[in-house]
Amino acid sequence: MTNRQIVLDQIPQGKLTPEHFRLTEGETPSPGEGEVLLRSRYISLDAANRAWMQGATYRSALQGGQVMAGGGLSEVVESNVGHLKPGDLVFADAGWQEYATLPGKHLSKLPDLKPETHLLSVYGIAGLTAYFGLLECGQPKAGDTVVVSAAAGSVGSIVGQIAKIKGCRVVGIAGGEEKGRWLTEELGFDAAVDYKSAEFKRRLREAVPDGIDVYFDNTGGDVFEACLFAMKNHGRIACCGALSQYDGAPPPHGPRGIPGLIVTKRLTLRGFVVMDFAAQNDKALSDLQAWVASGQLKVQEDVIDGLENLPQALIGLLAGENRGKRMVRV
Repeated sequence: MTNRQIVLDQIPQGKLTPEHFRLTEGETPSPGEGEVLLRSRYISLDAANRAWMQGATYRSALQGGQVMAGGGLSEVVESNVGHLKPGDLVFADAGWQEYATLPGKHLSKLPDLKPETHLLSVYGIAGLTAYFGLLECGQPKAGDTVVVSAAAGSVGSIVGQIAKIKGCRVVGIAGGEEKGRWLTEELGFDAAVDYKSAEFKRRLREAVPDGIDVYFDNTGGDVFEACLFAMKNHGRIACCGALSQYDGAPPPHGPRGIPGLIVTKRLTLRGFVVMDFAAQNDKALSDLQAWVASGQLKVQEDVIDGLENLPQALIGLLAGENRGKRMVRV
């Protein structure tokens, strides 16, 4: 069997384009002792894919000429470990390719949940990131004003809905009026602000006249700065990502006035990655499943077909094309 792969042909110095990638074919690998052969079903697309091209993060920096890194939902084809058998589904960092071999000790069988795409969205990294980032880092209380940036994305759309479940007033920041209507009319956000508007800062102030208790930051940059100045005393900021700074030229300056604001307003800023809370995954998944079953939490997924479409799908995600969790069906 041939193994189609998307290679990161060169590290981008500016905006990511399809020319930075190359589609290749190789032989399907065979699993060695303690390994499993996986076939990719769905590959997750995340802003972090672009951040990995800029240097080492919580994982090693990507290099030109290697298979593009990425996680996804994979099916076990062959297994040389006792706890996994053919047909089992796992979440694996298998990269942008049809087949991969990985050590079985790092993989766990996923539960049989339908639709299986939810294992990548609300019950996967997106849902867990939203859950822990908001509840553990943001620590919202009923009646708090919660603001979330990239609110129409995979994480932000879940963050806002969990905040509503917890009795908060929720304001989403997203690009365009259509996304804003979706947030308020479909997902139940109290207000939405278009960051692309020339009057963004004024509209943000109008949406949070009494200030922000919790800000869930997915973007960094100017949106982060605007929210920082609108924080209440003792406000909490959960720093999840910096989407505005991943693709293209770096910003001309960082947020201004941080030291004075943090001190005078006694703000708490906490960065995190979802693996920090792995010991609490069972509790989080139980809550997320209950909220989905009750209809309190709506799941939006953006599924694109074809391995060959991964580069353009990532570029589109960075441009804000998607609503909810974007993934590619291999």
